[in-house]
Amino acid sequence: MKRLNRTYKLVLLFFIASIVSYSLISLFEEPFDTDQWRSNWSVRHKMVDDLIESRLLIGKSKNEVLQLLGNPNNTSKGNKDFFTYKLGSPPSFFNSEPEYLMVVFVNGKVDKVTLAID
Repeated sequence: MKRLNRTYKLVLLFFIASIVSYSLISLFEEPFDTDQWRSNWSVRHKMVDDLIESRLLIGKSKNEVLQLLGNPNNTSKGNKDFFTYKLGSPPSFFNSEPEYLMVVFVNGKVDKVTLAID
């Protein structure tokens, strides 16, 4: 009987942890949406993980990236060819540094998509 009670508590704990985890993920993350990305830059931080993990931009041309994400906030054509996009401020307990999405091109195609800190 004691063992069953301990098992019940353990299952309940995992169930509650799963619900809390799912709630936090849905609160802080959203699937990438081109229209939302282009029209409301303050929620970009919620979509950036999906955009990076899906590898949606890998292999795309600059024009294709511009169609999906709109005009970048910054570009470079020196040693590194890249676009950067400002992300909205994620909820934080501390003052965090501004983050950017960095899209790196090699031979005119997206080679890498990553977060960058100012």
